[in-house]
Amino acid sequence: MRIIFMGTPDFAVPVLGTLLKSERHDVAAVVTQPDRARGRSGKPVFTPVKEAAVSQGIPVYTPERVKAPEFVETLRQIPCDVIVVVAFGQILSKEILELPKYGCINIHASLLPRWRGAAPIQRAVLEGDEKTGVTVMQMDEGLDTGDMLLKEEVEIRPDETGESLFERLSGVGGPLLLKALECAENGTLKPVKQDDSSATYAKMLTKDMGKLDFAEDAKKLERYVRGLNTWPGAYTHYRGKTLKIWKASVVERNTDCPCGAVAQIDRDGFCIQTGDGLLKLLEVQLEGKKRMNCADFMRGNNVEGLSF
Repeated sequence: MRIIFMGTPDFAVPVLGTLLKSERHDVAAVVTQPDRARGRSGKPVFTPVKEAAVSQGIPVYTPERVKAPEFVETLRQIPCDVIVVVAFGQILSKEILELPKYGCINIHASLLPRWRGAAPIQRAVLEGDEKTGVTVMQMDEGLDTGDMLLKEEVEIRPDETGESLFERLSGVGGPLLLKALECAENGTLKPVKQDDSSATYAKMLTKDMGKLDFAEDAKKLERYVRGLNTWPGAYTHYRGKTLKIWKASVVERNTDCPCGAVAQIDRDGFCIQTGDGLLKLLEVQLEGKKRMNCADFMRGNNVEGLSF
């Protein structure tokens, strides 16, 4: 098939790589978000997908609005059989959805209809899901509401972080997409409608989500430490500075200490009383400092009697 690929972040790069290695498919063009200024220099930076495409000599388009009439006309001039969309970051118009012979096929990092929306990987960890996966979907005008074509389940490990699950799922989409494209060519696809009544929505993550409220229970807080790794990251404040929490565990007991108080100090970390259970901090990063285990942190910082 002749393919137009639309994608932006790191998650989409392995899928693009799978298509480029396939002898049965030709990536005619890549569409990604415009270059954005990043870092202290403020210089525009390529998206990960653009960087990958440029390195392979593939034509790249970076429209501010993919639905703009002039860009839709540009797409019309690129013959293709299907548009593959992976975390592109813009909504496609009905006009674009209907352009290719096989329409637009999306790779979504959840088992739809659970976790439609912008942050399905992190939400699965935050909510304590036991499994997630990847869904290949025929796109329609809704937000991740199209018919499901193929799925692959992935078990969520007890120590899973948002980052580790991101890495695992990013490798699932490419092979699953190749199966879907083969079935589309053979006419053997069996689209399945989503049960809208079972849908949940994964809203976009915000920085303030990372601030831990120790009135919540320890199990939930520990999931937030894992699920928000690496961005925005779970954090609290220590003597007026941000203390990022990289690793924590749950101690299933309570003390007479108020929520947020340091209730126990061990050699490898310290425990904070929560609404239910203790959250033991094991790896932290104080604002302006390097990431370190709590044993090292406590050698230079006294946490006894503190409340967070």
